[in-house]
Amino acid sequence: QVQLVESGGGSVQAGGSLRLSCAASGYGSRYNVMGWFRQPPGKEREVVAVLDAAGRLIYADSVKGRFTISQDNAKNTLYLQMNSLKPEDTAMYYCAASLGFLATMSFKDYNYWGQGTQVTVSS
Repeated sequence: QVQLVESGGGSVQAGGSLRLSCAASGYGSRYNVMGWFRQPPGKEREVVAVLDAAGRLIYADSVKGRFTISQDNAKNTLYLQMNSLKPEDTAMYYCAASLGFLATMSFKDYNYWGQGTQVTVSS
């Protein structure tokens, strides 16, 4: 059974930093495409950052220059370093994995999801 387990969320003040982690385990726990999405209250799930095995990176415009996605293949772990956090970054953050080969921005292209970790940024 495939599992994606996020950790690292929490509450911070604007300007602060957090690092999210996503540990993948189970059958086929190494994926060509993995990424982070978020869902603010009352809104649709949106891409934050995704990457694929070819090195293609996609960042949402709203996080460019502030967030960095990275992966430790030896640990089957995906990370999201979030700096200069803003109140509008407040959301449930989800780790996702795709059975495809190209990083895409649509959450509909991702097959596996973690349970989510809450990030709350206060002004």
